[in-house]
Amino acid sequence: MTHFDVATAAVEAALAAGARYADARVMHRRSESMSARNGEIEDLSQDEDAGVGVRALVGSSWGFFAVPDLGSAAAKRAGERATAIARASATVPGPAVDLVDVEARVDSWASACEVDPLGVALSVKGDLLTSATAESHKAGADIAEGLYQIWDTRKWFVSSQGHRIDQHIRESGAGISATVIGDGETQRRSYPSYRGQYGTRGWELVDELDLAAHAARIADEARALLSAPQCPAGETTLILGSEQMALQIHESVGHAIELDRILGWEAAFAGTSWLDLAKINQLRYGSELMNITIDPTIPGALGSFGYDDEGTPARQRYAVRDGIWVGTLAGRDSAAVAGLDYAGSVRADGWARLPMVRMTNVGLLPGPHTLDEMIAATGDGVLMDLNRSWSIDDKRLNFQFGCEVGWEIKNGRRGRMLRNPTYTGIGPRFWGSMDMLSSEIVSWGTPNCGKGQPGQIGHTGHPAAAARFQNVRVGVRG
Repeated sequence: MTHFDVATAAVEAALAAGARYADARVMHRRSESMSARNGEIEDLSQDEDAGVGVRALVGSSWGFFAVPDLGSAAAKRAGERATAIARASATVPGPAVDLVDVEARVDSWASACEVDPLGVALSVKGDLLTSATAESHKAGADIAEGLYQIWDTRKWFVSSQGHRIDQHIRESGAGISATVIGDGETQRRSYPSYRGQYGTRGWELVDELDLAAHAARIADEARALLSAPQCPAGETTLILGSEQMALQIHESVGHAIELDRILGWEAAFAGTSWLDLAKINQLRYGSELMNITIDPTIPGALGSFGYDDEGTPARQRYAVRDGIWVGTLAGRDSAAVAGLDYAGSVRADGWARLPMVRMTNVGLLPGPHTLDEMIAATGDGVLMDLNRSWSIDDKRLNFQFGCEVGWEIKNGRRGRMLRNPTYTGIGPRFWGSMDMLSSEIVSWGTPNCGKGQPGQIGHTGHPAAAARFQNVRVGVRG
């Protein structure tokens, strides 16, 4: 049997058992990761699995069942069990769940990849990490760490509405960090971000990062932070670098616009949202510089794909336009309940997990400025970059973030380094204070977004650029 045959058998069995809609995903995933510390390999992990997951809709309830068996009999049993679970869940009368219309496609899609990351010799990968961490350790890091991660995922999707789609998505990325230990505290500097940089690309992405070239610099900067003055406390002008802006978007926009949170469907583990659907197309989320898109079509970004896990084709849409909230991350069922006419943001982290609303590439469109222009236009302020810690309430409204490094800005010039920089704010008030935005966009990849029960790890992308905010509370009050 082909993988499409397996998925088709599961869907047909679900329909025969009484489902009014069913879909199935056969998935085969290989992953690899390696980490090093102070010039020595610490860990190597290689995993491979395959299976089929089936969704069935009965009345107003979904059922889901998955098996690690690609045989015809197992696929049919999975379809029957998914329908049985849906029927058991539908014992309480309720309105039938509609699904937003999506054209049934027969298609194939693959992410671009110049160098197969799983085809690169382990010795080459190990040499990359050991040489970079050894160089950083030699330059003064007490703990110099490096890692890479690779995922190679194939999917075959079939629905009772006629979808027949296969996809091949290859993802990779890497990063290094330097930690120094001082008198009662530690400081860390990372490159290119606190968890590395990731995308739907091959090993060429890792090569372009040139980790070794930055190893000594981050050790020097981490050591310098130990004697740098503490970030002062008070309200000031804040400039955030693009990496921290990616985290800001992820936490205070991306999660807030997930429609299952807004509807209250996702409320236990990760909380809901401060947004009210009655205010869509009316609510001011931020300043007119704030244009946030949901765009899984960006080449090479970590949240990119051809189709989501409901067979909806990737396309760009606005979440925030000129500061006004106009769109959500949605699935076919949640969009129908909310009266929206689009879906396209449903994914699962494997064949054994129920697909749910997840971020794709949620990011800013570029502004008219540069980082240098922002600094030159700031008489007194703080520049912060690279995330170190994050905290946000369960409605994604009030937040406090810490960064690895800050710099004092005086009279339009970047001055002395500041340690332990933090800032706090309330979502729409913070975004409303954005008065300058850079045109220099970087599509940062976040490979560790957690959501759901059982928990799932999502891979998301965040195009971001440096931005300036007014009257932001920074530092820790004594």
